[in-house]
Amino acid sequence: MMDAVDRGLIHALQIDGRASFRAIAGALEVSENTVARRYRRMHSQGMVRVVGLVNGRRLGYLQWTIRLTCTPDAAMPVARALAARDDTSFVYLLSGGTEVSCTVQTRSTRDQDALLLDKLPRTGRVVSVSAHLLLRGFVLPGGWSGLACLPPDAAGRLRPPPPEPGDGPVDLGDGDRTLLRALTLDGRAPYADLAAVTGWSETTVKRRMDTLRRTGVLSYQLDLPPAAAGYRTQARLWIAARPARAAEVGQALASHPEISFAALTTGPTNLVAALNCRDPHDLGRYLTERIAALDAITTMETAPVIRTVRRAAPLPL
Repeated sequence: MMDAVDRGLIHALQIDGRASFRAIAGALEVSENTVARRYRRMHSQGMVRVVGLVNGRRLGYLQWTIRLTCTPDAAMPVARALAARDDTSFVYLLSGGTEVSCTVQTRSTRDQDALLLDKLPRTGRVVSVSAHLLLRGFVLPGGWSGLACLPPDAAGRLRPPPPEPGDGPVDLGDGDRTLLRALTLDGRAPYADLAAVTGWSETTVKRRMDTLRRTGVLSYQLDLPPAAAGYRTQARLWIAARPARAAEVGQALASHPEISFAALTTGPTNLVAALNCRDPHDLGRYLTERIAALDAITTMETAPVIRTVRRAAPLPL
């Protein structure tokens, strides 16, 4: 069971996964040793980790959410095969165990076509494939309000400056790629370890990390299984809203503490969302009360998450 300090630490890491234990301790009004000890405990138990998240859009990648329907004996092997790829993340087994969803980032049109037009359809036990291009995010896991517990002033002291707006993809050097790969494994890796991996000085490592963050290439995401925070019932929503009001619905979803991800997509439905509830009763309440109040929604499909096969994963660099 988590107490107030644990919850505050989780919220602090969600705000800035790279924040120092000293800064977090100041926000929580506890000792630095307490924060370090709590973090090590939760990290060793597999509850909490911080990953360096690479923004594929700033590198010119395309992002897709994919749904696959499989034969009853194939869904888990297909999900594991997808999770083993270097371009997939958030791989889930859904519904009655015959559906898989995942997020894919493709580096080029060739990669996109190879996945969507060749590899998946030619997998004999995949019955159908539906691919939706992600067009605009309304809330990402780093902005999920379901974990918020710190007072606004304490949260504000931890919040890093927003990235600078930029046009066009950012070019990375070999050293940048090495640095980013290391951070995707451990977003809180010490500067000394990162210097050893890259061959740079600690000063250069810190300066380059700051630049990548400022340009929006790099952020630090708390990778926390929702069940660890008490959200034991999860689902994926595919929503069709009237086109003129789709953005309005997406913004409304972003304000719901149950929604950790919502985006505008292509396809027969124009919104996708990740839903986290305390239990099935809470799920029913959300579907019949909270989201039912959004009258711009025309149809909605709900698919409970049966198993999480892969969560946040490194971007292919």
